[in-house]
Amino acid sequence: MKTLVKLALRGLGLLIVALFVVILWAGGRGYYDALAESDDLAARAERLIQDGRGGTSLGERNLAMLIKVQDPGFKVHKGVDLTTPGAGLTTITQSLGKRLAFEEFRPGFAKIRQTGYALGLESRLNKEQILALWLDTVPMGNGPDGWMTGFHTASEAVYDRPPSELDRDEFLRLVAVLIAPGAYDLTGADTKLDDRVTRIDRLVAGDCKPTGLNDVWLEACGER
Repeated sequence: MKTLVKLALRGLGLLIVALFVVILWAGGRGYYDALAESDDLAARAERLIQDGRGGTSLGERNLAMLIKVQDPGFKVHKGVDLTTPGAGLTTITQSLGKRLAFEEFRPGFAKIRQTGYALGLESRLNKEQILALWLDTVPMGNGPDGWMTGFHTASEAVYDRPPSELDRDEFLRLVAVLIAPGAYDLTGADTKLDDRVTRIDRLVAGDCKPTGLNDVWLEACGER
């Protein structure tokens, strides 16, 4: 019996070591991939910023609302945030990493490489550069001419104006679809989208706050 217990413990120990090695390998691969691509990504980001497609081009008020909903700890975290209420399990930087580091992202161990990539981006790019790349690559759902990619692109396609010229409700509708782009309709009446906008509006107005890290759907903000 003791021999079986020892073998089981040894097997468990080997499994833990193997898992640790896989985590280090996947995370390290993502980190160094980001470092290798950082110069090209920084140059791409600077072109976007110069073309008025970065975060500051949204307008100060709009940018603050976007960050509060999408990644409230964005300005201070280093790519990962597991403490801020409403942050969820994916920061803006991790979200960007999902699109830059994978042809097809599949949950599981890919999350480790995604996180390593995000840490690498944060070590080489500044926040404005990361935000510009994220805004340019984020999926925005269906628009008048089909699927839309990019926040500024969606603003022009749906409203024929850049984000900085949108009114509060128009801008919040764009923010609202980010959580599930395929689930909402920006081109017509959509009660689900209206509900999401109402919750976000209450959040940014300070009338409610997320109940915890994973309250990305703002359940508390739906209460009356």
